[in-house]
Amino acid sequence: MPNIILFDLDQTLLDRNTSLIKFVEWQVNFFQLVSQENKQAFITRFIELDNNGSVCKDLVYSQLLEDFNIKNFSVESLLESYINDFNKFCRPFEKVPETIQNLYNKGYKLGLVSNGKSPFQENNFYALGLKEFFSTIIVSEAVGMRKPHRQIFEYACKELGCTPNECIFVGDNHKADIEGANNAGMKTIFFHPDPSICSTVADKRIHHYDQLEPAINTLEDFIL
Repeated sequence: MPNIILFDLDQTLLDRNTSLIKFVEWQVNFFQLVSQENKQAFITRFIELDNNGSVCKDLVYSQLLEDFNIKNFSVESLLESYINDFNKFCRPFEKVPETIQNLYNKGYKLGLVSNGKSPFQENNFYALGLKEFFSTIIVSEAVGMRKPHRQIFEYACKELGCTPNECIFVGDNHKADIEGANNAGMKTIFFHPDPSICSTVADKRIHHYDQLEPAINTLEDFIL
């Protein structure tokens, strides 16, 4: 029976949205970037500019400094803080640690395939306390490949000594995770904490980690 499960990181294992808000709150307070009166506006603008992690943070900070007329801090200093300190605020989604440990204890081989900077993404993953359960940790910048390109999924399989049709991929991004893994020959599970948001191309859809193992069990019946 195939027993290989690959996971995305941001908004799949890592509750990035919540973690980012906590980090920005801390950064505003620690550096006293704006007054308490403008604190919530700064956080809201950061989240808007970040656009779910799709915008480079030097651009985000550059715009924030302009928008809030901040003169006593540079983009470089705030970016350095983001790179070094964000991992301290990383939190997993509810039931992620218990679910991952349970899958590991049942003999599943687990892997991480994440787009992003290295070692930034690795450090964010390590902060979740799950490293010991994962057989491979792949970050796009470190290997020179990105999702949704099939090469990175094939690279993960090579690392794990399996073929794509033996894998199930769990992710939150329709194109990078679900379409990418499907095109590589993997079964897919779309995760989003909001039940109203789903993927029409994923093999299964879940919105809480209590639903992950039943979804895996269902898909395994269709994997040769």
